[in-house]
Amino acid sequence: MAEEVQAENGAVAAAPAPMRMQVLAQYIRDMSFENVVVQKGLSGAEVQPDIQVAVSLDARKRSVANQYEVITKYKVTSRNKVNNEPLFLLELEYGGTFLIEGVADDQMHPFLLIECPRLLFPFVRRIISDVTRDGGFPALNVDTVDFVALYRQELARRVQAQAQQGAAAEKPN
Repeated sequence: MAEEVQAENGAVAAAPAPMRMQVLAQYIRDMSFENVVVQKGLSGAEVQPDIQVAVSLDARKRSVANQYEVITKYKVTSRNKVNNEPLFLLELEYGGTFLIEGVADDQMHPFLLIECPRLLFPFVRRIISDVTRDGGFPALNVDTVDFVALYRQELARRVQAQAQQGAAAEKPN
């Protein structure tokens, strides 16, 4: 039975359903690690790593009610500062299946691309650390990702792309 809430004006309204999120599954969807240092036979004195981490996100509704799949994609590239040659490349797609209830439709997109990846991140960090260490490098402890900023950047990119498409459509042939 839904709870009722009395507003200041005396009207009675149903209270919103409480938000509920449950992680149903977590998994590595795809992963690859390439150790270029071993292939080229570089020595420790010749190696000065410069590490770049790129993150992208994807989410979709599953066929089951209130279930969503969120995929976080990480591309970790290490290049040698001395000659810009690659040292290693790690690509990881890590997914989670979530049961989400009580989130308004207009808030679902940011929720899926901010809160869900935030929950998955500690597991991704551990995997990246283990793989780089097991691959012959010092364990890489990836800095915390600001998923809010990442989400805002993606929104800005989409707005800019739509503006460019609109401008291109208005140009006469």
